[in-house]
Amino acid sequence: MMLDIRDLSVVFTDRGAPFTAVDKFSLRMDRGEVVGVVGESGSGKSMTAHALMGLIRRAQVSVSGSALFEGTDLLTLSREELRQYQGRDLSIIFQEPMTSLNPTMRVGRQVEEALRIHEKLSPAERKAKALDAMALAGLPDPEGLYRQYPHQLSGGMRQRVMIAAALVLRPRLLIADEPTTALDVTIQAQILETLKEVNRHEGVAILFISHDLGVVKALCSRVVVMKQGKIVESGPVDQVFYHPQEDYTKLLIASRPTRKKLRGGDGDG
Repeated sequence: MMLDIRDLSVVFTDRGAPFTAVDKFSLRMDRGEVVGVVGESGSGKSMTAHALMGLIRRAQVSVSGSALFEGTDLLTLSREELRQYQGRDLSIIFQEPMTSLNPTMRVGRQVEEALRIHEKLSPAERKAKALDAMALAGLPDPEGLYRQYPHQLSGGMRQRVMIAAALVLRPRLLIADEPTTALDVTIQAQILETLKEVNRHEGVAILFISHDLGVVKALCSRVVVMKQGKIVESGPVDQVFYHPQEDYTKLLIASRPTRKKLRGGDGDG
């Protein structure tokens, strides 16, 4: 068992009455597994990811439960101890790369950032590893892109830069927080294929967070459905997608755009 989350809760106390953003979230993941977490905005799915990565920095918040990563409880680690895991063992990709990438720093240097923190390498060694990661993320001409700035790249290319930066140390778990939401359908499909390849050939486990059950179905083997901070349904993707048990899951599936809805005509969706 690579990851064992038990009763993870996130409660904010700076809004008057306590607000529970995540309520006793539990999940177990094996090495190399791809699991989706779906739900509407505000369902707690991204907050769950941020809690795992130690990214919740507000003072008046309580994070409880446990999150064992290969036996180590991430929730009990100090910020400095957790930093030893971030990037090396656990990495995260966010929804909008332009808010995560530094606009004044060249792409190659940003891909190398985790190497600077965790490994003592020469500049040439860092560059070689960065170029390998950029190729793994499906970026064409890594050598040429290495010296470019984020604003010179398309949205899909910037997202691939984020993937490269997350993979440069070959982490065992990649958390993808809505990584395809801001992209058009064609680029979205390419990013999903890249993640499949990373999982298939590198053995990286992926926790994929999305509001779109259809996207999760294309990538994941299991899915967890969240509503108002709680898990309302979970199971194999095909079971949840084709035979949902909960009304909320049925609504999510029904709200997913289909070819029929998009065309406004007949079709099997």
